[in-house]
Amino acid sequence: MTSSTVPLGGRRAGPTSQCAHHVPGEPNRAARETSPYRCRMIGDIATILLPRVRAHVILEPELTLIDCGLAGSARNIRRALAALGRSMDELARVICTHGHPDHAGGARALARAGVPIHMHDADARGLRTCWADLIRRPSRGRFFAAMTPDLPEVVPLEDGQVLPVLGGLEVIHTPGHTPGSVCLYGARDRVLFVGDMLQAPSGNVTFANDVCSDDIVTARRQVRRLASLDVKSIVFSHYPPLKDGARSVLEGLAAKV
Repeated sequence: MTSSTVPLGGRRAGPTSQCAHHVPGEPNRAARETSPYRCRMIGDIATILLPRVRAHVILEPELTLIDCGLAGSARNIRRALAALGRSMDELARVICTHGHPDHAGGARALARAGVPIHMHDADARGLRTCWADLIRRPSRGRFFAAMTPDLPEVVPLEDGQVLPVLGGLEVIHTPGHTPGSVCLYGARDRVLFVGDMLQAPSGNVTFANDVCSDDIVTARRQVRRLASLDVKSIVFSHYPPLKDGARSVLEGLAAKV
């Protein structure tokens, strides 16, 4: 299947892009220069470059982490926060956009450290899948679920819920890539976190990856809902952010559905 794309514009940032810090408490200069976990910023949003994914931390008095990487990522997250002049003790919540291992694999360790993990129940239930379940009933969704560590406890996300982040961060349930995929919309800053609902390979914004999605037809339909929002910036999980003109990009994609 050929993907429909809309140009993103600008060059793709490499893995060593330096962030311009804008946080309470100036980060330690030496830590900033020696840390391998570099960041790019949109306002109070920092990007932590983890293996296989970009996690995003909201730099408010209480920290919020959006997605948390593969299992074993806690150490990298801790070092990245230290480079920003912050600590894991300030982490109030982790929001997982969906239950794939590169987004939620590190959640179990953070949950055991006492950090609340927020995820849509449709994906949280899927994480109970084990390899025996996959063998008995093989499917793409069960394969990814079996790769992701189950969680001892989850704070369920619901469509329309508003979290106390960025002046009000709205949960938008966008099933398709996974049954419990969510996007997060901050109306105050006109910013949209899309998880893997959208991607931007080679600088072109397009739909979710066909191969990794449970139901690509349903996933594509969700773009119509996103196109109705007043969005300036899109934050992706695997590509640099689109900082301007996001609404017209979303409208262009929605017209192709």
